[in-house]
Amino acid sequence: MAVWLKKGALAGDAANQDRKIRDTVEAILDDVRARGNTAIRELSVRFDGWDRSDYRLTDTEIKACLSELTGRDLDDIRFAQGQIRNFAQHQRAAITDIEVETLPGVILGHKNVPVNSVGCYVPGGKYPLLASAHMSVITAKVAGVPRVVTSAPPYKGKPAPAIVAAQHLAGADEIYCLGGVQAIAAMALGTDTLDSVDMLVGPGNAFVAEAKRQLFGRVGIDLFAGPTETLVIADETVDGELCATDLLGQAEHGPDSPAILLTTSEELARDTMNEVERLLTALPTAEITRKAWDNFGEVIVCDSDDEMVAEADRIASEHVQVMTRDPNFFLERMTNYGALFLGPRTNVAYGDKVIGTNHTLPTKKAARYTGGLWVGKFLKTCTYQRIDSDAASAMIGEYCSRLCALEGFSGHGEQANIRVRRYGGRNVPYAGVAE
Repeated sequence: MAVWLKKGALAGDAANQDRKIRDTVEAILDDVRARGNTAIRELSVRFDGWDRSDYRLTDTEIKACLSELTGRDLDDIRFAQGQIRNFAQHQRAAITDIEVETLPGVILGHKNVPVNSVGCYVPGGKYPLLASAHMSVITAKVAGVPRVVTSAPPYKGKPAPAIVAAQHLAGADEIYCLGGVQAIAAMALGTDTLDSVDMLVGPGNAFVAEAKRQLFGRVGIDLFAGPTETLVIADETVDGELCATDLLGQAEHGPDSPAILLTTSEELARDTMNEVERLLTALPTAEITRKAWDNFGEVIVCDSDDEMVAEADRIASEHVQVMTRDPNFFLERMTNYGALFLGPRTNVAYGDKVIGTNHTLPTKKAARYTGGLWVGKFLKTCTYQRIDSDAASAMIGEYCSRLCALEGFSGHGEQANIRVRRYGGRNVPYAGVAE
């Protein structure tokens, strides 16, 4: 039976927090719908201290941002983007169009059609998270999306050079310096200077995630990507310092980021908690990380690996770091997770930044029903059908006529009947049934 050695102080307060966020975002979106550009500009000044008449960056501004980075910086960005592009291309190659003859003369198929325009949000208010540009823009472009728009907040009062470089090198068609809910609203609803998009993707804070949720339907979205979550599954084959490092490495995303240790070793659990306290005295981001750990950190001791699988699937975490004697045990059995990081040699930061898999992943238990962002998210699988012979049309028509009659749809039935008459030579009464 699972035992909690530590529970987060605010872990059970999520519903109340969600309600406040929902109300705030709804008011902002209503304001943008009513006042358009004026509201966007006021919100940007209010939340980011950033005022422009047009938030799209010019070519000159983009080049200026690139010039602020060293050659090594740019090479590192290109390396990471190369890994992400390579994996995305392999994913795209695995998605194929099909066409089959299911009956003589009956042709069915589907095509994978990219959406026409995508808005990619790149978070960057606290940290310039350039990796999010790689993950969204490159993946969309590999999928074949013709128009990719990106938006990121200003960093320290101006566009973040590293984010702009990543957006540009990834192939973004339009780059905007606009953050938060106002950026999501601008891309989804459109403004005088920004044409609306068909789909929104990218991670963000709880307000960004809620804005995407409320706009879903008007536009498509990738998934609900709220505050970063991490789950470390470990046993006595690793030590507390390694577990604590991996927990805190993700908790620093924000004060509302859950970090959970799941283990069969009480000794490791207590060692990890001690190491967390030690590392928090040295970690430069300890002010934020401490809040996340105190308010949302958990330590759970289980009796067996099977129980850890059950607990992990209940938690359905965004990131799951597995450091046990047999990581494949969890790969083969777990069903609810955003991404798995198997063994002590890899870690969530590799996935976040450079290894090649996508870091935009489901949070808030959405891993129960969806995976993360990938090429397939940008594709619409659209079916088509064709009938190549009179005999096939008449034969299918007879079945269709009778099935429509079962449902009482005489108009539907006539679509079948007219073809039975014309292609099958049968005298079916109007609104009748092909016997």
